[in-house]
Amino acid sequence: MVEKLTADELADRIDAGDRFSIVDARPKESFDAWHLRGAENVPYDPRESASAEQLSTVERIADGDPVVVICGKGLTSTPFGFELDEHGLEDVSVVSGGMEAWSKLYETVPIETDDDDVVIRQVQRRAKGCLGYVVGSKSASEGVVVDATRQTDQFKVVAQEAGLTITHVLDTHVHADHISGGPALAAELGVPYHLGASAADRAVEYDFEPLSDGDKLRLGEVEVEAVHAPGHTSDMINYLVDGEAVLTGDTLFVDSVGRTELQFGDEDAARGAELLYDTLHETILELPTGTVVLPGHVSVTSDGRYETGSPGDPISARLGDLREELDLLHLDREAFVERLSRDAPEKPPNYEDVIAINTGRESVPDEQAAVELELGPNNCAA
Repeated sequence: MVEKLTADELADRIDAGDRFSIVDARPKESFDAWHLRGAENVPYDPRESASAEQLSTVERIADGDPVVVICGKGLTSTPFGFELDEHGLEDVSVVSGGMEAWSKLYETVPIETDDDDVVIRQVQRRAKGCLGYVVGSKSASEGVVVDATRQTDQFKVVAQEAGLTITHVLDTHVHADHISGGPALAAELGVPYHLGASAADRAVEYDFEPLSDGDKLRLGEVEVEAVHAPGHTSDMINYLVDGEAVLTGDTLFVDSVGRTELQFGDEDAARGAELLYDTLHETILELPTGTVVLPGHVSVTSDGRYETGSPGDPISARLGDLREELDLLHLDREAFVERLSRDAPEKPPNYEDVIAINTGRESVPDEQAAVELELGPNNCAA
């Protein structure tokens, strides 16, 4: 009997440490680009029956354990799962929606605050490592969404569960690794959508209300202050939440800093690095050491592991700890610029198309196109 698993149920089994084998039926190039930790690749074509070699390979991988089969959308894994069941493997499951469903899996993590009135929820998109936020005032029941992904209902539900009415939607910058849900969410709710004022220089065609350095949004007694933080992009804005936490977007992560050539290009990456060095040392590191850094991403490896922390746990750090422990922050200006402009990692897939969509210059024709543009983990850290 072949069972069906949802992406959430698979995540629960992985997190619980259950014993089972994962067989990924996608083509090798898709598997190599992005897969679940511990998965083994056995490419399967549903137009052909599984070969004796494929069946024996899965039998060897399973070694008596339950088998979970996953593919791109759940269409290939199902016939493969039935063939494995007919071959005599016991306890075979297939993942409904496949890696596409896995890419839309979210966890919501409360962030502790000193002021009981300040509400911060970190919304983690597990497969991509995207971190969005719902921030607000408990007493005023008002909140803002920062860096929404295109699964906008996730943020509506988080706000609702926190007892907050969303009054503003903000992006820290024009994203390069995923399609922003900010403009759509603001339109759905009929509330203002904000970007940094410098986004106007990037020919953003969405209607947005610009925020300049020092501008503040008030949510009851809770204050969200815009902090211009160019470097990763020219339009980057960080958001200081009531003096307790800073939402750093792709400026400062818990284990790295933002890369600079996605907007500026390889030739001008050094200019972006100079801007980022100044932002870090003249602005962000000047904040109190106890300020909680809440980044816009956590790095995810090709096999789906968080490089720092774990899904469902807060991805955060005290600024003072990062100042002491993050080697990049100890470099002088020249060495920092050299490091960021010389050793850039592989660029996110489709990043130029994603930027064009997030500036409003292009649109996404359909859901399938959006899924394909976003597949794989983010790659925005230096």
